[in-house]
Amino acid sequence: MIFVDSGAFIARWLEGDGKHAVAVEAWEELAARRERLFTSELVLNEVVTYLGRRAGGRFAAERGRSILGSRALTLLRLEPREHFAALSVCEKYADQGLGYADACSFVLMRRQGLKRAFTFDAHFALAGFTVWPPAD
Repeated sequence: MIFVDSGAFIARWLEGDGKHAVAVEAWEELAARRERLFTSELVLNEVVTYLGRRAGGRFAAERGRSILGSRALTLLRLEPREHFAALSVCEKYADQGLGYADACSFVLMRRQGLKRAFTFDAHFALAGFTVWPPAD
């Protein structure tokens, strides 16, 4: 079981991304292992927004649909009370430049018992999660 962060999706779909080759290989490995994948509505928001700005609205919408329609991915949603927990996480890491979406991801990962994240964002390691694939 692994949480998929926005950078993993973005790097997979944007060939000009510096992590593209690593991301494609990692996605192939996850598919071969039939790994259970989780992401969140906020990650979906980040991905579609970023891709829309970089590659256009159609491209972004198609990729958003692929996330929503994936049988391998479970889309997690925050409970109303969990937003308060995410704000507390933002306060805890205020000096690290942590974004709200990442704080929400941490709350969701803890709720689901997820220990690993498919991400290129060091904030996940800072929060005690295992970052996968490992950095070079």
